[in-house]
Amino acid sequence: MRKRFTLLTILGSLAVAIVFSAAAFSRAATPSPGASGYHVIKTVPVGGEGGWDYVYVDSDARRVYFSRGTHTMVLDADTYAVVGDIPDTQGVHGIAVASDLGRGFTSNGRSNDVTIFDLKTLKSIGTIKTDANPDAIIYDAVTKRVFTFNGRGKNATAINAADGTVAGTIDLGGKPEFAVADGKGTVYVNNEDTSALHHLDAQNLKELHHWPLAPCKSPSGLAMDLKTRRLFSVCDEKVMAVVNADTGKVVATPAICEGPDATAFDPSTGYVFASCGDGNLTVIHEDSPDKYTVVENVPTKKSARTMGLDLKTHNIFLPAADFDPPAPGARRGTMKPGSFVIVVVGK
Repeated sequence: MRKRFTLLTILGSLAVAIVFSAAAFSRAATPSPGASGYHVIKTVPVGGEGGWDYVYVDSDARRVYFSRGTHTMVLDADTYAVVGDIPDTQGVHGIAVASDLGRGFTSNGRSNDVTIFDLKTLKSIGTIKTDANPDAIIYDAVTKRVFTFNGRGKNATAINAADGTVAGTIDLGGKPEFAVADGKGTVYVNNEDTSALHHLDAQNLKELHHWPLAPCKSPSGLAMDLKTRRLFSVCDEKVMAVVNADTGKVVATPAICEGPDATAFDPSTGYVFASCGDGNLTVIHEDSPDKYTVVENVPTKKSARTMGLDLKTHNIFLPAADFDPPAPGARRGTMKPGSFVIVVVGK
């Protein structure tokens, strides 16, 4: 009897210890809502001509790609030094990288084509015609296809990344914005005109679902938590729509900064980010797949509306510049020469 009592006591103590250890691990693994620690750690003066649009961070290769109007600039992700440039990318919007094929791609909105470049040398390999104004661009590693989302064409062009041939197009019935691949052979893309989300079959080039994003209006940036299968669309009127990628249901609408254009998700920390032209970066914590806490708005620089997240260092790169006051009726003023900078936000 005493032996049994001793064994039960030991087992009970172990159970309590395991419970407390699990609770402690849970607290350590999930940061509690509060100050994120993010702040501007450096502002890198770059200068040069050309505005900007999308930013692409190749965390493995330690490169950051910035579109600059007529060319694409490449920075070292650790030293912030300019390490290369891809010329003649007319009206470039976005950059995609196929590391497994050693190729990169830019969407050139002015020349209505895609530039293929070698990842080692950054030299151009060739160009591929798309529909009008290719804007966002992504690489789907499952189908080994590059997709451009064509603003004036109101469709998507699918390109076989290995040989540069066009596989086909998908009609979207409105102006597509940013897109993400889910790693399972499907792609999601925001539609700015219809305030909707398209779910596409990347292999068969057809639409699987078409979901409204209300109360989200004019969605732009899009990111995804591949594990919980939640999509993050940033929208006008200072709102983010969090969407269940399997059902299309909007499960949360956390408040964000004003004038967003990009979003990103960090799977290591559970943070979701929204970058805005008002000069703020909203940091949101994913408490659970359907619960989100706005942690803070980190001051950056006015006009820093797009960004790229480095999944290795967790730093965020935001291009920005100074502008003259806009002329009557104009959306924004002229960019001041030599004022282009990269704002680096980190911990």
